[in-house]
Parts: sequence; structure tokens; C-alpha cells
Amino acid sequence: MPSASTSAKNVHAAYRLARPAYAERGVDTDAAIKKALAVPISLHCWQADDVRGLETPVEGLAGGGIMSTGGYPGRARNGDEMRADLDLVLKLLPGVQRLNLHAFYAETGKKPVDRDAITPAHFSSWLDWAKEHRIGLDFNPTYFAHPKANDGFTLSSADKKIRQFWIDHGRACRHIAQHFSKKLGSPSVINHWIPDGTKDQPADRFGPRARLVESLDAVLDDKGVSGNHCVDAVEGKLFGIGSEDYVVGSHEFYYSYAQSRKVVPCLDLGHYHPTESVADKVSALLQFHPRLLLHTSRPIRWDSDHVVILDDAVRALFTEIARGGAFNRVYVALDFFDASINRIAAYVVGARATRQAILLGLLDPSKLLKAADAGGRGHERLALMEQSKSMPWGAVWDELCVRAGTPPAETWLANVANYETKVLSKRA
Repeated sequence: MPSASTSAKNVHAAYRLARPAYAERGVDTDAAIKKALAVPISLHCWQADDVRGLETPVEGLAGGGIMSTGGYPGRARNGDEMRADLDLVLKLLPGVQRLNLHAFYAETGKKPVDRDAITPAHFSSWLDWAKEHRIGLDFNPTYFAHPKANDGFTLSSADKKIRQFWIDHGRACRHIAQHFSKKLGSPSVINHWIPDGTKDQPADRFGPRARLVESLDAVLDDKGVSGNHCVDAVEGKLFGIGSEDYVVGSHEFYYSYAQSRKVVPCLDLGHYHPTESVADKVSALLQFHPRLLLHTSRPIRWDSDHVVILDDAVRALFTEIARGGAFNRVYVALDFFDASINRIAAYVVGARATRQAILLGLLDPSKLLKAADAGGRGHERLALMEQSKSMPWGAVWDELCVRAGTPPAETWLANVANYETKVLSKRA
């Protein structure tokens, strides 16, 4: 393991060499660092416990929808352990962070409380934690892992009682999100993703989609919730476990729904065909939608939600946003879960890769590239793009970390190793 003794002096020295190299290409690295640190990234709570949730089971077997694989020691087993793990994560991450909660992380004590009856009181410990760390909270209804989701349908179910249960759940979640916003002084993004669909081809594709429109409208039709506090987003998907052939909430469905109902479409990097460019969709959708929610994830042949790394897809996404000057029009959140490696390290790798991609987008010599484009000098544009790949951005990143008071480079690994020895290894 590398030494944790990398000095700020060495980091600053390397940065002093990198800064003029970028300046020659019209890039102000100080401004890029400042802006990259200011972009909020919403951490997903479900990496800490392998998407198991904290609620006291109500009845029967839990339905599917998400599966985390692996058995690395040290999984958080309760809310206190999750928050302790997140305490360390926040110390190792530069920049503005938020926390994204799923509804089944309600802490109801020994008394079972079904999802249509959850209230802000069941998230009081999360709210206290967020206040302590001065971060905002985002939220998600949990339309999976429940007896009333076992047949693969929730808001689009043919059973009116099932639909009503999930409508009531969605409405309750919006009130919780609004409560978070009022208490923390920051709008809460609430993302609606449902796993509804079928393993094999259905005879009726129209019916479930018509019911989903009706149910979502019922969820959103609540004058007691303000759009100033609760920012609703809807997330489409190509396919999933148990919905390989037919996903009710497809991308076409949700792009149209979001535009017609004035809610935010969510683009998850793992929810598209492997050959699709999510970066290309940003400029198209922002012509018609005021805001986008982005989930950084990493699919490997399918929506496997591997830990985010600084791969081409993530880099391209945030470079596109930077070139369009659109950071003020996107919400950035993480969505991955890996139980096969140290979970805290997974958080740090994924969150840092996302902020590195944000920084790289802001270090892009966009003015030079656009000038070459406008002048018909495609060869020059291509050469500048290639040269950008070998620029000393790592020195700028380390400077960003030092300015934020967090470990530069990979020196944070020592903190994770120490925590694993003292805390994680003692969990059964």
C-alpha cells in the first residue's frame, strides 16, 4: 500500500507546473477546481449494506428487483453502522456531498410499519445525521423487495388495491422528501424507479403503461407537496432481473412522461444498451427539459451496477455537460453496489471517479475545440482532443484534494485499512 505521507508541498509543486500547461490552452485550472468542488454529488446509502434496507419486515417474503453479489466482511447491519461508515467516507471525499436515501431505510424500531404509512419520524436519525454534517438529503420510494411486488408489478399492477398501496407509498415519500428540504434548506430530489415488467413477452404492453401513467399522476397530484422542496424525477430502464423482455417504464415512456408532467428525467449510465452513448443524450434532452438527474454507474454487459471508475462513458458524460455549460442544469448521484470488495473503498473510488470526471470536463479546452470546429479544421480539433488525454490533470486533481482538506491520490487507502482493522473486522 502506498505511503500516506504525500506532502502538500509536493502536490503544490506539481500543480505549479500543470497550471501554465493548461493556461496555454485557455483553461483556468483554479476556476476549474473551484467549480468542480462546488458540484454536489449525492451518495447512495445502499452501498453500505448491500441494498438490504433497515425496515422491520411486515409479512411474507420480500419481492425482488435488486441484487448485490459478494460477501466481503464488514457489511453495515443497522443504521448506526451505516452512518458511522458514511462518516469516514465523507472525510475522504473532496467537494460538496449529499446523501440519497431509499424508503426502506426507515428505522421503525420493533414495530413493523408498512411502506404506505411511513412518515418523516421514521427517518429522524438520518435527518439528525445530515444536519450534523450540513449536507442535503435526497430520497427514493422503494417499489421493490416487498410482498406486494412479488408478481413483478407495483404501480402498473392490474390489481387496483396493489396499485393504491404503491400510490400511497409514493405520496408518503414525497412528503418525507419535502420534510427533508424544509429542515435542511435544500431541495430534495426524489427519484421514482419501478422494476415493473415481465421476463418473457407479454400479450398486453398497453395496459400496464396506461395504468402506470394513471398511478404516477395520482402520486404527483398532491397539493400538499411543493416543487420548491420536492424535485420529482422518473427513471427509465432497458431491462432488469425478471423484466428481461418488457419494462413498463421504458426510456421512451419516461422521457415523454417527464416532458408532459414537467418532472425531471433520470439518465442512469447502466440502463442503456452497451453501444449507446448517454453523453450524446444530454444535449438532446436539455433542449426540452429544464433539468436532468444523472446516475453514475458502470454496467458490465448488463445493468450490473459495478463501482464507477473513470472510464470513457463517465468522462464523456461530464465533458459534454461542461462543453454545454450545463452543470447548473443537472443533479449528480451515484448508483452502484458491490458486496465483493471493501464497501467504504467502493464509495470512495466511485465518488472520486465521478468528481474526477467533473474536473476533467472543466479542464477541457472547449474554446479551442469549438473554434477549430467552426473553422472547419477537423484535424486540429481531433489533435487537440487527443492531446488533452495526456495533459497533467492528475496534478490538478491532487491540488483539488489538498485544497479540500482530503487525502490526495490514493493515500486515502491507509484510512480505509485502519478502519477495517478497528471496526469492520469486528462485525459478525
